[in-house]
Amino acid sequence: MTLRDNTTMSTKDKLLTYAKVPPAKLVRIVERLRHHLYRLHQRLVPPPAAMIELILASAQTSQAIQTAAAFNIADVLAEGPRRLDELSERVGADPDALSRLMRALISRGIFRQHRDARYDLTPLADTLRSDAPVSIAPVALFYGSQKHREHWSLLLESVKTGKPSVPLLRGKDLFDYLHDDPEFARLFNNAMTSIAELTEAPIITAYDFRPYSTIVDVGGGHGRLLAGILTATPTAHGVLYDLPEVVAGAPALLGQRGVEARVRIEGGSFFDSVPGGGDAYIMSRVIHDWADEEAIAILRRVRAAAEKADAAVLLFETVIPTHHRDFIGKWVDLEMLLDVRGRERTAKEYGNLLHQAGLRMTRVVQTASPISVIEARRA
Repeated sequence: MTLRDNTTMSTKDKLLTYAKVPPAKLVRIVERLRHHLYRLHQRLVPPPAAMIELILASAQTSQAIQTAAAFNIADVLAEGPRRLDELSERVGADPDALSRLMRALISRGIFRQHRDARYDLTPLADTLRSDAPVSIAPVALFYGSQKHREHWSLLLESVKTGKPSVPLLRGKDLFDYLHDDPEFARLFNNAMTSIAELTEAPIITAYDFRPYSTIVDVGGGHGRLLAGILTATPTAHGVLYDLPEVVAGAPALLGQRGVEARVRIEGGSFFDSVPGGGDAYIMSRVIHDWADEEAIAILRRVRAAAEKADAAVLLFETVIPTHHRDFIGKWVDLEMLLDVRGRERTAKEYGNLLHQAGLRMTRVVQTASPISVIEARRA
């Protein structure tokens, strides 16, 4: 879904983050190893037990993490280890219930307990701090919220009809509902911002933007990703393009990132037109929001704007792999089925969309995150 930005990191912090991103090939090797180890685990226990673990693990773990985030437990423990009575008093929870919650989370590697019984952070728990470099607390709060759970309760209906269930439940499309429910919209936007922060460094590490003098960010929100690319590519200039009410909030973020002098801001809809003259046109998790017909229409607008013969069109999307191993994009695809008419796609499906829009896919660059860079040029 389209990402909206509302937090910042310093240029120094960003550069340090990029330096820590592992090679994409190494990440794929570890993912493959994890897959085979988990399959071995499944074969070593009775199938009913393995199935119960699958049923309980995801839903209940997600809810427990959401509860920890709602209590701000990680923020409290960031001040130092706490005993149960101290922690329960600080967060306002029943001591016995809190101990049971912590016991379950510790078993998943989220939090730990010292020999003196004090609770403490682990690297996983540290991501739930509100001031973490990339805080995952907003993601936990959104996906564990009651209203989001209600959407998934209608998965059966969406699979039966092939249509989103949100309009059936809310009486309107997801984005219209977000407009009418400010609190749910806040949870959604904060979660999408965290996900955008998580994928920014891997994209910039994996793809070389130096050949492009002018980079046009289509549907770029407040310009977070564009600012990151320009920070890593000092010779480039950018054009930020999104709806007028969206880009109105961009100057503050671009100023905080120190790239405002290198960015021209334009307001408009990519269904109507796209600014011309770019050497590269980037779209981050835009195309997956739309069914094929609308996606092709957007890409055709971009193709028309990409007047230069060697202009590149770069889509940052979750590309569904051909293997049958676990991949988060396969679950995100079900989220898209529930919420909107869009979908996650394979490389072949993206190639077909681009072809119908007058573009040719030249390569797919994997990153250390689930997001890939789909590179295309005029056919």
